[in-house]
Amino acid sequence: MTDATKLILLVEDDPDHEALTIRALKKSNMANEVIVARDGEEAVNMLCGPNPIKPQVILLDLKLPKLDGLEVLKRIRECDSTRTLPVVVLTSSDEERDVVRSYQLGVNSYIRKPVNFNDFAEATRQLGLYWLVLNECPPS
Repeated sequence: MTDATKLILLVEDDPDHEALTIRALKKSNMANEVIVARDGEEAVNMLCGPNPIKPQVILLDLKLPKLDGLEVLKRIRECDSTRTLPVVVLTSSDEERDVVRSYQLGVNSYIRKPVNFNDFAEATRQLGLYWLVLNECPPS
């Protein structure tokens, strides 16, 4: 198991968005290890499977193959070992129902991905600063 203070789980199926997110985190001097799940099923298996990881924060896209992000969030909150993990929806969806449903399912934060890279990098920097430096997670 990886040290929780260093691990970010990025759940993202778009390789370009994956690369942008990792680049923005590195540009912000976030040295945390990033593990990527490229579909919802893989994310659930990583978190609730036989050898679960314990990330400090989960960055979750909603538009995913196999299981969508809302179903992943639902399963994260149903699993005892992951119920209290911080989950940030990081998505391009601007659908009000996605925002509402995410909060109903227990998301900690909902962020729309900015289109412009500089805006995206700044949003990612602030997200990383808050969730990885300022926020205190519950003990595992």
